[in-house]
Amino acid sequence: MKILVLGSAAGGGFPQWNCHCANCKGLRDGSIKATARTQSSIAVSQNGKDWVLINASPDIREQINQSPQLWPEEGSRGTNIRAAILTDSQIDHTTGLLTLREGLPLDVYCSDVVYEDLSTAFPLFNLLEHWHGGLSFNKIDTEQRAPFGVTGVEGIEFLPVIIESNAPPYSRYRDKVVDGNNIGLKIIDKSTGKYLFYLPGIVESTAEVERILSEASCVLIDGTLWLDDEMIAQGVGTKLGSEMGHMPVNGDYGTVALLNKFTIDRKILIHINNTNPILNEESPQHQFVLDNGVEIATDGMEITI
Repeated sequence: MKILVLGSAAGGGFPQWNCHCANCKGLRDGSIKATARTQSSIAVSQNGKDWVLINASPDIREQINQSPQLWPEEGSRGTNIRAAILTDSQIDHTTGLLTLREGLPLDVYCSDVVYEDLSTAFPLFNLLEHWHGGLSFNKIDTEQRAPFGVTGVEGIEFLPVIIESNAPPYSRYRDKVVDGNNIGLKIIDKSTGKYLFYLPGIVESTAEVERILSEASCVLIDGTLWLDDEMIAQGVGTKLGSEMGHMPVNGDYGTVALLNKFTIDRKILIHINNTNPILNEESPQHQFVLDNGVEIATDGMEITI
């Protein structure tokens, strides 16, 4: 199974257009060693030709243009993207659907809760219904939590995993614990049984999360903030990471500590905020992550399991 990291940053990307934190300023003026990143999204395929897009970032046009794997081999128009799966209804994971309008119709797999948000508070399904057939809703059942396949993509199975996070500010489920407002995905290569665990946003681990981590071949996990109060401390925000639905990378209850419990072939941080010091490749925080056997995702990273 092939995994392509299209974007590895959190909302706003890196550098963020209106941010002048040490990282963004440093990348622009060359005073730090760092790599620009677009907003998080991945694609997966078993045969390298039929791809499932997982989350559609605002940067999807640029990401597709940088990824020959997603280009059609023939025809005057077309794409190798067969469907999209949404793990939540956040702006930075869904706005890219607007950019994909020229290629509609498109099958979109998401939970009832996410579909409700995207039909009411942030009505992308409604906005696009007149574009070549629009978005076709395919329900991810977060009650039965059964594995599902995607039409047009062979050899891969997806299992939704309920995770602790938060719905976006415009959702009526904001600050409420509702199954389906955020999911992780266990992405299984049916020919080998090996799987990727995709968790771009998680605030707290659970027994189910740890059970799936224990046998994963690869994990792409929330690397948004180094510290819970990072955005407050840097003067660029007013909320803790945990309020926004993100576990910090550092600390006894952070992602590195969580990952250290398990032997996993590849442990990779994704959805990295522009303020996170791990983006500075010469920082002690960056080195700490690497010393713990954890990688830091970059745009264009290719993974095979």
